[in-house]
Amino acid sequence: MDIHKSAVISPKAEIGKDVVIGPFAVIEEDVVIDDGTSIGSSVLVASGTRLGKNCRVFHSAVLGTVPQDLKFGGEKTTLEIGDNTTIREFATLNRGTTDHWKTVVGSNCLLMAYTHVAHDCTIGNNVVMANCVNLAGHVTIEDNVGIGGLCPIHQFVRIGQHTFLGGGYRVPKDVPPYILAMGEPLRYGGLNRIGLKRRGFSDETLNLLKKSYRIIYQTNLNLKDALQKVEDDVEPISEVKEVVSFFRKSERGVIR
Repeated sequence: MDIHKSAVISPKAEIGKDVVIGPFAVIEEDVVIDDGTSIGSSVLVASGTRLGKNCRVFHSAVLGTVPQDLKFGGEKTTLEIGDNTTIREFATLNRGTTDHWKTVVGSNCLLMAYTHVAHDCTIGNNVVMANCVNLAGHVTIEDNVGIGGLCPIHQFVRIGQHTFLGGGYRVPKDVPPYILAMGEPLRYGGLNRIGLKRRGFSDETLNLLKKSYRIIYQTNLNLKDALQKVEDDVEPISEVKEVVSFFRKSERGVIR
């Protein structure tokens, strides 16, 4: 364990093995920092934060502060961060409210400088958020998603797995899995073929996904009929079923 003499650490915080804490960092009570994690200078880790193994938190990031929600009444909620996640300079992550009781960031994520994760968000594993991505409350980001810089994401939006969002675009509605999304207003930009190939998806799977999205986005069918046609005409592999299910479960509506 390597703790700078100027760091302020509550005796009620739980600090694991081989943790590094830099100058002027503040670690409040009811914090858990697991083995091998590094906390940079001037970082605030507020009460209710749970940091996994081998995370890296850079200069002046702020973790686990109370949610920016006027309904919040000081309840005991948490911010939970998985293993091997990197949080860069000046990022801010709030803990949950009584709606979900926690904000969650998965393992192997990269949250670049000035990102913001609001209360009750759920971020999956292997997610990359570039600089100044801002999540409003209750956003869900599934596994293996990439988000370009300067994207504001509306509250309650859901972003499907293996999707990539171009930088600088507003995200007012749900974004389905396996695609590229871009433009103003945000729209379908094709299959995330390069990302999916890198992650081992077969050509057969890519072709079936492409066929599914062509029916949904490039025919004159309304959404209900398009989803039915996908079920009737496309081999029902798990990825195709996930696409259909995503559209049907959407509460905010899906980008078109």
